[in-house]
Amino acid sequence: MSRIVVGVDGSPGSRAALRWALRYAEQSGSQVTALIACGLPPLIDMVLPATEDDVAAQAARELRETVDETTALLGTRIPVECRVARDHATRALLEAAQDADLLVVGHRGHGGFVEALLGSVSQHCVHHAPCTVVVVRR
Repeated sequence: MSRIVVGVDGSPGSRAALRWALRYAEQSGSQVTALIACGLPPLIDMVLPATEDDVAAQAARELRETVDETTALLGTRIPVECRVARDHATRALLEAAQDADLLVVGHRGHGGFVEALLGSVSQHCVHHAPCTVVVVRR
């Protein structure tokens, strides 16, 4: 059975990518892993209001809500493995794609320049992923 990894960050682009991945999985019988990355940037002499565990827990809630809303919207029963990676999105997606057949990302997630054709994460994945990459526009 083939495996699809889809990057989710709650943005409209990532929600479109999740919808695409679920529809594709229905047609192909693939397994779906939805991944959210929540790496904290290294900060020097700065106190954060939340711990790394708090950030990971919030990311897990965001991911679960996004997956639940999207599967309900599509009316699909495709099981989705939800994975939280405590790393930068690019590194986390490329690592998760090592044993995947397909990596699905939105054309732009949170952040970046609105005018950009591709976001930095999706662009990096296109050039460095070990499997086929689908970039979904919303």
